[in-house]
Amino acid sequence: MTAAVHICRHCDGLITDPDDAVYLGHEPGNSGPGWDVYAHRAHADLVGPDPVATRILARVLIARASAGRSSG
Repeated sequence: MTAAVHICRHCDGLITDPDDAVYLGHEPGNSGPGWDVYAHRAHADLVGPDPVATRILARVLIARASAGRSSG
């Protein structure tokens, strides 16, 4: 059995020590099951949310708020 290879989300470096890998969450895929996201223990606090997804969510929330205000 081989150990899983993890890549740090912050520095894109290989995480060679399994005890240094911090699980950050699961990222769904468009055409498959997705993948788990890891970071080095020292970089875990430096990883932020995906800026593209955050921007899209903000636009959706603004559009919903504007639509609710104009129909009221």
